[in-house]
Amino acid sequence: MSTRSKSPELAPEAPVCLPLANGIDVTPSYWDEACKYLGKRDRVMRKLIPKLGEGRLQSRGDAFTTLARSIVGQQISVKAAQAVWDRFAVLMSPSAGRLAPAAVLALDAAAIRAAGLSTRKVEYVRDLALHFESGAVHVGQWQQMDDEAIIDELVAIRGIGRWTAEMFLIFHLMRPNVMPLDDIGLLKGISVNYFSGEPVSRAEAREVGDAWAPFRSVATWYIWRSLDPLPVDY
Repeated sequence: MSTRSKSPELAPEAPVCLPLANGIDVTPSYWDEACKYLGKRDRVMRKLIPKLGEGRLQSRGDAFTTLARSIVGQQISVKAAQAVWDRFAVLMSPSAGRLAPAAVLALDAAAIRAAGLSTRKVEYVRDLALHFESGAVHVGQWQQMDDEAIIDELVAIRGIGRWTAEMFLIFHLMRPNVMPLDDIGLLKGISVNYFSGEPVSRAEAREVGDAWAPFRSVATWYIWRSLDPLPVDY
């Protein structure tokens, strides 16, 4: 995953993220239906989907750990982010690759900084842990909540902006109809595949995405893969 926009969350390229230790892969049940639907509705998808093979969106890990990793990885390379994450996680002896919010809150801020997190990122991961531990985020209700309601909860956490929240909806909750219009990789892919490389506006990208509904997450995944054939992960 490239870097991120709320609290300095920068507009990113297509996601390339750290692997989650001992994660259990889960593939969305709607994937085959979505591919057939997109192939009928959209001329570009009709070519891209068979060309790019049998890859699938996969969700791994738990919500807190996934979001903590996204904060740790902001504005640094994937290699550097992995090294910092390893030093941070070992402070808590995570179970099956999962961190507990209470374990993060129990750590001294100086110990977290010593693992390689900036002062600001220490504040972010602690705020994330506080939101989870206090119940300010309603993890158990997310399956019943709509996308925008979940985004509203997530962007209230320091260090998480809309882009990170949308990536979380796509890759962790596997919501089928997310269109991350702030994503540079998506805009570039739409430019290459639909506009012969000419720059596209958010409005033009949104219009292209209208034909993808209700499976805009799946189409976005294939657009990313058209730029980089390795399966996109978060």
